[in-house]
Amino acid sequence: MRTGRLYPRFAEPRLAEALGDTPVVLIHGPRQCGKTTLTKVVGDRRGYTYFSFDDDVARAAAEADPGGFVAELPERSILDEVQRVPGLFTALKTAVDRDRRPGRYLLTGSANVLLVPKLADSLAGRMEILRLFPLAQSELTGRAPRFIATLFGAGFKTRRFERLGANLAERIAAGGYPAALLRATPRRRTAWYRDYVEAMVQRDVRDLARIASLDALPRLMALASSQTARLLNVTELASPFQLSRPTIRDYVTLLQRVFLLEELPPWHSNRLSRLIKTPKLHAGDTGVACALLGLDAAALWRDRATLGQLLETFVYQELRRQASWHEDEIRLHYFRDKDAAEVDIVLERGAREVAGVEVKASATVTAADFRGLRRLAGAAGKRFMGGVVLYDGEASASFGEGLFAVPIRALWETT
Repeated sequence: MRTGRLYPRFAEPRLAEALGDTPVVLIHGPRQCGKTTLTKVVGDRRGYTYFSFDDDVARAAAEADPGGFVAELPERSILDEVQRVPGLFTALKTAVDRDRRPGRYLLTGSANVLLVPKLADSLAGRMEILRLFPLAQSELTGRAPRFIATLFGAGFKTRRFERLGANLAERIAAGGYPAALLRATPRRRTAWYRDYVEAMVQRDVRDLARIASLDALPRLMALASSQTARLLNVTELASPFQLSRPTIRDYVTLLQRVFLLEELPPWHSNRLSRLIKTPKLHAGDTGVACALLGLDAAALWRDRATLGQLLETFVYQELRRQASWHEDEIRLHYFRDKDAAEVDIVLERGAREVAGVEVKASATVTAADFRGLRRLAGAAGKRFMGGVVLYDGEASASFGEGLFAVPIRALWETT
């Protein structure tokens, strides 16, 4: 996995499109996921001047006089880590209202401004927000995938793939952060991920909130990683700490704001009211999760229960990354009813179309593995476009009624 080359970022066309008709474009995502590299690549082609608010002087100047700082900016400017100067958003709004030319400001942020409504609202109608993730498997291979389009088209053909086997655990443990993937050995990569979480807590979380138990956050992140792909259980997360449930819930939200954790909402239908309404918890990246859990690829491959959880998160994150640059709006959910029929990931395209993905770590699939997908199909009715069971096998095959067994590597190798 070691390399020094730049990987293609399939979000780049979306970014270019946004700069063509919107005055302010914000790319947000976790630190070290590639935001700065992408904005500099695009900005160099288009004549942007780069400023970083990780620089103490630039940050101090912007905090002291936001309006004056923005007024002195070049015609096209990149403002990196803009969440560190929240007062800048109002000044940008004023500048854009005077001159609404598209592509004036390209911002990056390592905190989710969508969870801070006053920041997002200050530039409503003037700013487009794009999410950048760590590298997807398809970006690592350099091949634009067509898995989502094939899923909604129910068009998986019978074919054979090479089984991933233990390489699947290696991909899960490696994660998607470019700097971690540059490390020569898994042990060095694990060290990078652990240092990364500590730095995020000491730097970005400290900027977002003044909390008394900052040292609890890495331990909470490790515990949450052990519960990835499970229903969010705040009581269980709070049990090892001398902190209240509301405090732990606030800490989970903080970890979401810096993209270390994500909540996957349940899918609902008026046709079926007996559905679970609690969100699922997912780690933001499986490389981070494995490092915090002390699992290298070999240990993960042996621990089949944890492998199943992390594989579900791995697939979810791959789909999240692919959906972020898809032409259509793709929303992700999970499905579970009171009879415990479940689909790990439900994808909604637009307002009408629904598809499902069930994830299995095994090398075989049986008709029983499609129980949840059939229940989802019944709940969605004519909206249901197809479903797959992704598994660690070799053959892609139809199970009838738009349902398919598909090897996991088809996620990034389907073209």
